[in-house]
Amino acid sequence: MTALAAALRSGDPGRTAPRHGVGGLAGTGALVRLALRRDRVVLPVWLLGVAGLAASFAAMTSTGFDTPEELATEAALMASTPAVRMTGLMSGGTLGGYAMARGYVTLAVLAGLMSVFAVVRHTRQNEELGRAELVGAAVVGRYAGLAAAVLVTIAANVLLIPLVAAADVVGGLPGDGAWTAGAAVAVVGLSFAGVAAVTAQLSPSTRAASGLAGATLGVAFVLSGVGNMLGSTDASGDVRSAWPAWLSPIGWGQQMRAYDTDLWWPALLGLALLAALLGVAAVLIRRRDVGRGLLAERRGRAGAGRSLASPLALTFRLQRPVLVGWCVAMVAFGALFGALGDQVVRGDETTTAWYEQMGGTEQVAAAFRTSMLLMVGMAVAAYTIQVLLRMRGEEAEGRLEAVLAAGVTRVRWALGNGAVAVGGTALLMVVFAVAMGATAGDAVGDVVALCGAGLVHAAAPVVLGAVVVAVVGLVPRLATTAGWGTLLAAVLLGPLFGPDLGAPGWLQRFSPFTSVPKVPAVDVAAGPLLALAAVAVGLGVVGVVALRRRDLRLPS
Repeated sequence: MTALAAALRSGDPGRTAPRHGVGGLAGTGALVRLALRRDRVVLPVWLLGVAGLAASFAAMTSTGFDTPEELATEAALMASTPAVRMTGLMSGGTLGGYAMARGYVTLAVLAGLMSVFAVVRHTRQNEELGRAELVGAAVVGRYAGLAAAVLVTIAANVLLIPLVAAADVVGGLPGDGAWTAGAAVAVVGLSFAGVAAVTAQLSPSTRAASGLAGATLGVAFVLSGVGNMLGSTDASGDVRSAWPAWLSPIGWGQQMRAYDTDLWWPALLGLALLAALLGVAAVLIRRRDVGRGLLAERRGRAGAGRSLASPLALTFRLQRPVLVGWCVAMVAFGALFGALGDQVVRGDETTTAWYEQMGGTEQVAAAFRTSMLLMVGMAVAAYTIQVLLRMRGEEAEGRLEAVLAAGVTRVRWALGNGAVAVGGTALLMVVFAVAMGATAGDAVGDVVALCGAGLVHAAAPVVLGAVVVAVVGLVPRLATTAGWGTLLAAVLLGPLFGPDLGAPGWLQRFSPFTSVPKVPAVDVAAGPLLALAAVAVGLGVVGVVALRRRDLRLPS
């Protein structure tokens, strides 16, 4: 607060102007400098992290093929396999095109999250913590806070262009196309800066604003993936996306075709979306009070019902909307992948070979289902981590103190959160399995067996959730970074990316997705499941014991 007041006193260009004459953008420069000061560590870490990951993808690709024939084979596999096209668009049979197909979606999602967190941090969070009220007492225009947040975020995304380009070149990719690759990543970040600017006006809290923007990012990923899956492969081996991909900023970045045709005009779609959303945010900010969102919070009952008489019930009630949203997504994904089953079985040798490698069997149908459960397990792990990170949020925002004051022990509270996370993870895997089996026309017995396979694949997300619990107990301030960083590492080292990225076998085994039995393609092995369960229980116990013994980290 002191730094905020000092920055305004020293940098307010219209300090002597009468209050009624303040322009809408007055004080923007001072707030930009303040935002840069606050983010002097956070934003460089994001930028260097994305660039470092881009360099890793580039280096692993440039050293991963001994002959051009190997590259051509892998490129054909990427282009012809619908499930693989969900996470990447193959364009051009070059090293750069392959690296983009493998790594672009990850880089784009990270750029989107960076923008969402930056804009929400300097808008909605400032209002929630009372900083915006202090700023409003100075000569600051109505739009200055939003303008400063957006300007800083735009600058960060513009810096991503040369950073990603340089990372690709350092990683061994050619310079031609590197700038397009950087711009393709930045266009997603710019688009979601606009999305966050709008959700910050709509939502009544920081968490809701970030969650709504994050859900929009998830929809963008689904649209681009479905568009690529439903697309076709032309004579040159490139994928031509179907129309859903053109509804997504991630799809626009892919259509720039870095290291192939290097089209820049799709980036204009992202800039147009940013401009349109900023206009919407400017209109919305005039229609609400400071500290309030246009989507008003619903009033609760004066007294809690018996269904909220335990920490488990309360946690479930708080997480229920998130779980419902994820269930809807699992039904949609399950129906889509189930409908693709026949197409995969009748696919070419290259496509079936990929599924056989992923599934560990020559029975293509079983291998396809195994690979789909594995991929969905990686997605569901995001839900598990999201739920358990709520523990850190409840503590940091002061709500946990009130719960503990009611006679609830820390252990009981932590176990309630863990039970909701584990139960929700298992439910999502079962919902996906039922939807996939039902749309494929399976008999009831086959659907039941597929549900059992889904429960087996739930073991990996639970292990990652246990990592979050351990970090919340031991080093709570690192919980968010450790949770999402561990998920990213587990995905990259897992069976979907690890072998292609050249990770050694011993390193791949650190990913729980590598250790999950490949059911239903193979029989369930008790040993790996018991090992995963032991790791999860051990990490959970460490986290709960540490939480019980340390002081609460309360808001200052």
